[in-house]
Amino acid sequence: MKAQPVPPVPPLPHTYLHHIAVQTTDLDNCTTWYRDFLGCRRTWATDRFSDLTVSRLPGIVRMAELACGETRFHLFESTALGEGRPHPHETQFQHVCMAVDSPEALRRQREHWWELARSGRYAFSVPDPPTEIVMDDDGVESFYCLDVNGLEFEFTHLPAGAS
Repeated sequence: MKAQPVPPVPPLPHTYLHHIAVQTTDLDNCTTWYRDFLGCRRTWATDRFSDLTVSRLPGIVRMAELACGETRFHLFESTALGEGRPHPHETQFQHVCMAVDSPEALRRQREHWWELARSGRYAFSVPDPPTEIVMDDDGVESFYCLDVNGLEFEFTHLPAGAS
């Protein structure tokens, strides 16, 4: 039996990442962290939600959009998480990777995490420090750290020619 040719995939609409939604029990703490750690600025905030939003996100109280360059975060405060901070296994994504322009910028970002953590201005649900910076066989350098909610971020520097 002869194999059938695979039909071509029709052109698909262009898609791009619009935002990353982060659930928190403390919107003010989370907003301040993203502002101070990533340099985000608040673009809008609301405490009014559609029936669809309330049905999908029970316990939603407030929400704010923060932007860091072209990256947007939708931070939303929820009472559905119960008392205290979210458990680290309740995070809504495994990790988000953010690239920087140089190995020096990567080291500076890691040190900045430490400066903010040592300031005592933030409540961390998981008090784990950032990892060491590691380099893979292609020269890509990375480290991982947690935000105030216990959500994991990877910061990476990709040398020329790496993808």
